[in-house]
Amino acid sequence: MNSAARIEAFLEMMSAERGAAENTLSSYRRDLEDASMAISGGLAAAAAADIRAYLDDIAARGFAATSQARKLSAIRQFFKFLYAEGLRGDDPTGTLDSPRKGRPLPKTMSEAETGRLIDRAATEAGEADGDDRLARLRLHALVEVLYATGLRVSELVGLPVTVALRDDRFFMVRGKGNKERMVPLSAKARAAMRAWLAARAERPALANSPFLFPAASDTGHLSRQVFARDLKGLAARAGIASAKISPHVLRHAFASHLLQNGADLRAVQQLLGHADISTTQIYTHVLEERLVRLVNDHHPLAD
Repeated sequence: MNSAARIEAFLEMMSAERGAAENTLSSYRRDLEDASMAISGGLAAAAAADIRAYLDDIAARGFAATSQARKLSAIRQFFKFLYAEGLRGDDPTGTLDSPRKGRPLPKTMSEAETGRLIDRAATEAGEADGDDRLARLRLHALVEVLYATGLRVSELVGLPVTVALRDDRFFMVRGKGNKERMVPLSAKARAAMRAWLAARAERPALANSPFLFPAASDTGHLSRQVFARDLKGLAARAGIASAKISPHVLRHAFASHLLQNGADLRAVQQLLGHADISTTQIYTHVLEERLVRLVNDHHPLAD
């Protein structure tokens, strides 16, 4: 088997045995194929020195430490697979050190900015007519639901229409690793979904879709890219720098604002669908700020 065939075998294993999502498989494919093209003789036959030279090269090309670490992680997984399958007698990644990564704080938005964004979406949805009305109602529903739930963008755009039909304060969502979790829906989010659902029902092409946000795409639902583009446009109209916002930033805002207002880190972990509390601990800076403020405001000897 050449490198390309072994990469395909690895991806098949990740899909069949580990249930890797399409986005994960695509990321592995890009990283492994990039390494295989850069290494003389292909990735599958590479020695530790070849992989180290490749990592040095991508570092010199200006790849961030996080990107370097992601690529090395994909390569490590690939060689573990080859070794386990008896396709290699050694693992050349065993002696390689991971690039040092900083711990950047997640991008987020203030409560005032988030409120301005949502208010703008609501105003546009209420005032729109004609061809714009459907798109404005959809965008308002998307923004309200995202901020109310903290869903991953892939979870949001792929929501089933039954979520809106039930009009419950909570619903179950299936996230990473095929795990289900319960997420809340605010009254404003439910109202925005009802308005979108009524407009959606008027369009026969949309009315029978099993998805809440249907689209003429391969998946049958709105793509993440279209939502991200529409969200940036909304931000610009709300007077917020479009470079500052993305669906993931709104998810971070959901978590940060909960913690700022007294939520427990474990509860936020469950709402976000993080398998490990260490993933949620990127928000500890919010907790630290809150604790400092609490001591300064309430300790009798604080300055």
